[in-house]
Amino acid sequence: MTETRQATQSEDIRAVPVRHYGRWIAGVIILLLAAIVIRSVVTNANMQWDVVGDYLFDDRILRGLQNTLILTVISMVIGVVGGVVLAVMRLSPNPLAAGAAGTYIWLFRGTPLITQLVFWNFLALFYPRLGLGVPFGPEFVSWDTNSLISPFTAALLGLGLNEAAYMAEIVRGGILSVDAGQLEAASALGMSRAKTLRRIILPQAMRVIIPPTGNETIAMLKTTSLVVVIGYFELMTSAQQIYAQNYRIAPLLITAALWYLFMTTILTLVQMQIERRFARGTSRQVGERTKWTSRMLGFRYGSGGGGGIGGGAVG
Repeated sequence: MTETRQATQSEDIRAVPVRHYGRWIAGVIILLLAAIVIRSVVTNANMQWDVVGDYLFDDRILRGLQNTLILTVISMVIGVVGGVVLAVMRLSPNPLAAGAAGTYIWLFRGTPLITQLVFWNFLALFYPRLGLGVPFGPEFVSWDTNSLISPFTAALLGLGLNEAAYMAEIVRGGILSVDAGQLEAASALGMSRAKTLRRIILPQAMRVIIPPTGNETIAMLKTTSLVVVIGYFELMTSAQQIYAQNYRIAPLLITAALWYLFMTTILTLVQMQIERRFARGTSRQVGERTKWTSRMLGFRYGSGGGGGIGGGAVG
C-alpha cells in the first residue's frame, strides 16, 4: 500500500523548468546589437584595417610597447613592496610609524599623478644637488639632480610611489579581513609579530589582496601613458608621434588599443592563475572551474549559467 502511494506521488509531482522568455528576448536583442556593431566596425572603411596591419608590428610601436611593459612591471613592484611596508606601519601600535604611513598615504593620494610626475621630473628646481652624508654634518658624496633624475627615473618615482599609497590601503584591507583569532592563536604559540605576519596573516590576506592588485596592475598599464607629460616614450606616445607625421589617426589609435587589449588579456589570465593558487584549501576552489570567457567577458555555460536563483516549478 505504501509503495503504491509513493509511486502515485512521484507520478503526480513532476518538475518542469521555468520558462525565462524575458531572457530569450534579451539575448536575441543583445545578439542583434552585437552583430550590428561588429558589422559596422569590420566594414567601416574609415577604420583603415590595412593600415592597422602595417603598423601593428612597427618598430616604433614595439619600442613603445616595451617601455610600457617595463614601466608597468617596475612601478608595480615599487607599489606592492611600498604598499606592504606602509600597511604594516599603518597598523603598527607605534604612533609615529602609523602617523608617518598615514601622512604618506594622505599626501600621495591627495595630489594628482600628473603633478607628481612633473614634480619628480623637475626636482632639480627644489634640490639642485642630492647627496649622502651625516645628517646636519659632512656630506660624503653628491650628484647633480638633473643628471640623476632622468625622465625614466622620474616616471618610475611618480608611478611607483603613487601606487604604493593605493596598495597600502588594499593590503591593509586584506590584513584586517583575517580573523583576529589567528593573531591570538599565533601569540599563544609564542610566534613573534613579524613571523605571525609573514607566516599566517599575509598568506591568508592574499586572497583578498590579489583581485584589487590585479585591477591596479591593469590600471597601471594604461596610466603609464601619462608619462608623456615629462617626455618619456611609451606605447601611446609612439602612436601619437606616428600619426602626427602621417595623419592616420584612427588606425594608429586602433593599433594602440589592440596592444592594450592584448596585454590586459594576458594580465587577467595571470591574475586568474594566482587567485587559484591562493584559493587552494578554501571554498573558493569552486572558482577553478570558471572558464576564462566567464571571467573576462561574463559568459557562462551549463547549468551554472542560470546564475543566482533558479529552479523549477511543481506542475
